[in-house]
Amino acid sequence: MPGAFDGIRIIDLTTMVSGPMACMILADQGAEVIKVESHMGDQMRSLGPRHNGMTGGFFSCNRGKKSIAIDLKSEDGKQILRDLIKTADAIIQNFRPGAMDRMGFGEAAVRALKPDILYVSISGFGETGPYAHKRVYDPVIQALTGATDVQADRQTNRPQMFQVIIADKVTSLTAAQAISAGLFAKERTGKGQHVRLSMLDSLVAFFWPEQMATLNFVGKEADPATFRSGMDLIYATQDGYITAGAVSDKEWRGMCNVLEKPEWIEDPRFKEAGERMKNNAIRKEMTAAEIAKWKSDEILKRLDEEDVPSAPLLRRYDLLEDEQIKANELFVIDEYGTLGPVRQPRPAARFDGTPSDIRAAAPFLGEHGDAILEQLGYSTDTRAQLVEKGVLKTA
Repeated sequence: MPGAFDGIRIIDLTTMVSGPMACMILADQGAEVIKVESHMGDQMRSLGPRHNGMTGGFFSCNRGKKSIAIDLKSEDGKQILRDLIKTADAIIQNFRPGAMDRMGFGEAAVRALKPDILYVSISGFGETGPYAHKRVYDPVIQALTGATDVQADRQTNRPQMFQVIIADKVTSLTAAQAISAGLFAKERTGKGQHVRLSMLDSLVAFFWPEQMATLNFVGKEADPATFRSGMDLIYATQDGYITAGAVSDKEWRGMCNVLEKPEWIEDPRFKEAGERMKNNAIRKEMTAAEIAKWKSDEILKRLDEEDVPSAPLLRRYDLLEDEQIKANELFVIDEYGTLGPVRQPRPAARFDGTPSDIRAAAPFLGEHGDAILEQLGYSTDTRAQLVEKGVLKTA
């Protein structure tokens, strides 16, 4: 069945994670995504162990796309991209500000070729300001957005990084939503536009609702670090670790019943939600001491009976056998030629009318170049000449 973006062609000039993952989401939703690469290919192709010429990270960020590898420093290569742009609904790029203009593919030049195109620019810091010219990787954005303050050690206050490329991934989700909105507006108005977003802006907006809430009211600001929540709710048991949390009064009563501490219910330090938050450190210390007396399965059963949010702590490898994951049919395994069986999480959003699906493997470098040029009307001889001249690289 066709996906929501069936019939939409997207030119993907992005590399690494933020842009490629955004375009991958759209490919899952039915868009034809043509990944335009240099002869060296996206750097993600070389990061991590390879299996039959493919890295797992590249596969997950680029599944469902087509790849064409062209030399954009050559006039012939530029002409290929111009011809592609004329057929596209959107073009996505994450070069540093100014690079696309220098290449001859800034917004004005692209719009001259396709007036209604959606032009999307993803940057690290934005297009102006003291950091705009800098190279960027995820830890740099974490450093500049307060992420390391959010993750600071609660005993020493030493800043810490998220152990996941959170800035890249949040930006990819922000970009996918923005591209979807831009395509929807284009469908309604017939007009394209330039959509700009940065990793810096995306991550600050992501953190704001609960990690920066004390900065909302002008003139009444307070340091968010002094109002930490209890979100590091990891408790040791006799045989492992669990998480459990009580926010509402009902959940707190349930927690007290499970731990056989009814006197905590009326304790003035914990009786109301505001006081529980204020006294969170001592509350967690007391809770931890009681939970440590139980085995994980036993206390999790009791917590569930009292409707207290709780779960075991799974290792990443444990996800393969988790019963809830299986019930959700989250993982799909498909055969992909020389790669053999490949496991991926299915697209998280399930559409009952325009299904989102993993429609193809990630492409090998230049795998679809010849077919794409043939579709554009390039003759067999012309395609062969482009390969011979080093303009086109095929798999």
